[in-house]
Amino acid sequence: MTETTQRSTTAGRQDGATSQGGKGAPGTRGSTAIADTVVAKIAGMAAREIPEVHNLGGGMTRAFGAVRQRVPGGGSGVTQGVKVEVGERQAAVDLDVVVEYGTAIADTAADVRTNVINAVERMTGLEVVEVNIAVGDVHLPDEEEDESEQQGGRRVA
Repeated sequence: MTETTQRSTTAGRQDGATSQGGKGAPGTRGSTAIADTVVAKIAGMAAREIPEVHNLGGGMTRAFGAVRQRVPGGGSGVTQGVKVEVGERQAAVDLDVVVEYGTAIADTAADVRTNVINAVERMTGLEVVEVNIAVGDVHLPDEEEDESEQQGGRRVA
């Protein structure tokens, strides 16, 4: 679903007057459409920038994402664990997060929320009305060894 976002600026005109011929300032001629997937990718990248975030997505979402990444043309999984709703001027973001063991979850959620809001608002001009974060799992240090053993044990000739 694609929504339209419009900015109301005077594009450098301090008096707010229109440009030649009454057509309006160049910045107000037309509209900009921002797709939901664009906002989802921005939010996913911004959430992953926080060091305490191990991954995004619930257990089944991560499993499907791992399979999708192995299939040619399956996608990068940047939007895994990210759901967005984009309106004309506002956006709402829902994130499923896996955090590292030992981190303060409330602080990590606040950092993720701040980073996502700043990134989406800066890049799209949309007002982010909410960022809902669901922490679905905690990544334990010894889990990484188990995952690499499982992947390393299967080889294709």
